Amino acid sequence: MKESATSKLEAITNRTLVVGIDIAKKIHWAQAVDYRGIPIGKAVRFSNDKKGFELILATIEQICKERELESAIVGVEPTGPYWKALAYWLREHGVQVTGVNTHHTKQAKCLDDNSPTKNDRKDALVIARLVKDGRYFCPYLPEGVYAELRVASVARIGLIRRLNAVKNRIIGFLDEYFPEYASVFKCPLRGKASSHLLRSCPLPEDVIRLGEEGVLAEIRKAVKKTVGKKKAGELVQAAKSSIGVRQGLLGARMRIAALLAEHEFLSMQLNDVEAEMERLLGETSYQELLLGIKGVGVVTAASFLGQVGDPLRFQNARQICRLAGYNLTEESSGQSKSRTHISKRGRKDLRNLLYQMAYVMVAVNPEMKRLYQYFIRRRENPLARKQALVVISKKVITVIYQILKTGKSYKTELVLGERRQEQIRLAA
Repeated sequence: MKESATSKLEAITNRTLVVGIDIAKKIHWAQAVDYRGIPIGKAVRFSNDKKGFELILATIEQICKERELESAIVGVEPTGPYWKALAYWLREHGVQVTGVNTHHTKQAKCLDDNSPTKNDRKDALVIARLVKDGRYFCPYLPEGVYAELRVASVARIGLIRRLNAVKNRIIGFLDEYFPEYASVFKCPLRGKASSHLLRSCPLPEDVIRLGEEGVLAEIRKAVKKTVGKKKAGELVQAAKSSIGVRQGLLGARMRIAALLAEHEFLSMQLNDVEAEMERLLGETSYQELLLGIKGVGVVTAASFLGQVGDPLRFQNARQICRLAGYNLTEESSGQSKSRTHISKRGRKDLRNLLYQMAYVMVAVNPEMKRLYQYFIRRRENPLARKQALVVISKKVITVIYQILKTGKSYKTELVLGERRQEQIRLAA
């Protein structure tokens, strides 16, 4: 996966047709240019369907035939999900598809006419000229099990976000109508007893009406042990002294019932997606190696492969760090020099996943824990805790990449090199 500026420029020769496409939901615009950036013909308008795709492919083939060109390269802006169908279709028909950063298009549109005017035809020409100048990247279009893992990973992230939103709405409901409930059940949605009580008696009035024996009977319907008469008594006392809102209770019961039903449905869907991710992970050749790393679980490993694809398509671990936006940047001018920080120009979901992996591994993985403690306690340039977790995240990438590349299982003595171990020993 080598994408140096030189190699990208070398890919554009005098026998190459460059086509820039401005992507939209229904109608796309394409503009062809030669290797110098001179437009070839007029911009082509085509629809986002098979007929439109066949039209642009026929146009590309016709221009290549008329001008005796050997190859064509298409540049698109990865706009939402609308570019993917066209990219996959063109690739299946032997046309190379590249991506152009939307920020670059916005900055470059003023270069030719010194005008911020924006329209689809102009954007297509700007994209084509950016590709001609080698200012493009090769988007990764996963296939097979990695495509399945990517979709499942995205689905899981969406479900978790929706589930967290529902949880917050349930907590908000309790804060409004029964704020004392949290003093009895600290995690209202975690235990079976609490979840059942929220369905049967979510309001203080309902608890008081049932009384201690009635609440205990409801608890026994959900669990046989762990929660007993003491909890029932505490809940009744909390209900009697509640300061919650006492108006609109009929609508409140309907509201909490709907929220709990939505929470149960999303939880069930999340379990199904994670089970499918576990199955898909087993279809890859990396399951045993990844799960051999202490602190990496099934869902975590599957999510990592879903976000990255096949890790061995990269030449080194630094490229995966860049994909996550973990590459360091700084702003310097003259005698002034800023502090370095991560660029965050990469896959946000991958960055979040790696941060969560680091958070777990510094707790359960001895080597990562030692390294983390060294970073936050060293005498010179100690890191803040979040900074240290970012460094651990990059270390996790390196460990995973080396294990998968060599095909050797995780070994504790190889995680920290001799030099790092000496630094940790001296800092102790």
